[in-house]
Amino acid sequence: MATYAIGDIQGCHDVLAALLDKLRFDPSKDRLWFCGDLVNRGGQSLETLRLVKSLAAQSVVVLGNHDLSLLAIAQRHESDQAKVNPDLRRVLFAPDRDELVDWLRQQKFLHVDRQLGFAMVHAGLAPKWSLKIAEARAHEVEQQLRGDGFRKLLKNMYGDKPAWHPKLAGPERFRAIVNVFTRMRYITPGGRIGFDDKGRPGTQKPGLYPWFSVPGHVQRELPMVCGHWSTLGLFMGLGIYAIDTGAVWGGKLTALELGSELRLHQVAGRVVPANELRRAG
Repeated sequence: MATYAIGDIQGCHDVLAALLDKLRFDPSKDRLWFCGDLVNRGGQSLETLRLVKSLAAQSVVVLGNHDLSLLAIAQRHESDQAKVNPDLRRVLFAPDRDELVDWLRQQKFLHVDRQLGFAMVHAGLAPKWSLKIAEARAHEVEQQLRGDGFRKLLKNMYGDKPAWHPKLAGPERFRAIVNVFTRMRYITPGGRIGFDDKGRPGTQKPGLYPWFSVPGHVQRELPMVCGHWSTLGLFMGLGIYAIDTGAVWGGKLTALELGSELRLHQVAGRVVPANELRRAG
């Protein structure tokens, strides 16, 4: 039995299928951890969701910012949904759209497996959050997203403020929690996220630090697997395993085999059209 953590797929179904073939994934005994951002940009988000959902009994998914964006768009009027990019439109107007969206809404913000000895999040943890505190914060937003309050949560989750503070309440509290779990790369020691800084460490504004090395952060009890930060590339250090290796941008899709001995498995990402390369540059 093996457990594989897989980085951001972003709608690259064929690349994911190639990776599962390379792993010789056996659903009767192996398990998959998906680091979030299953959808958007890759052109095959519908097929990706269908595949990952079909593996629900063998997998764990944490939500990324692109997944939440899809959930939010799904609550809007059809005329607004028709204006989004073609990749997401295929999901929103698919015959099984409601089934896929409802399944996605039930997924986690944080996964902790103390027996295996690893945790997983899409983006990161706030500097002062122990794993126990982070589990409590994740439970708060998971309850909202899975319950009757999901429309209010999705409607109010957009925005860069406020910074996390334990005394926050209502929509601002949920927004701050969601931003930490799904959008953070750089942060100040005081907890202000640098949303506009997305490059490799060394390119950020003064006073900002990678979330996993910010001065004064609490000790993390378990190694943490994460995605979200494709410009960081593969990073393994400080108890952090960042595995978004830019499959949607022509990089690689990475699986990290978890256990007492870690093993990396990678396949080539999608072929990026020239017009997308120009936009990305």
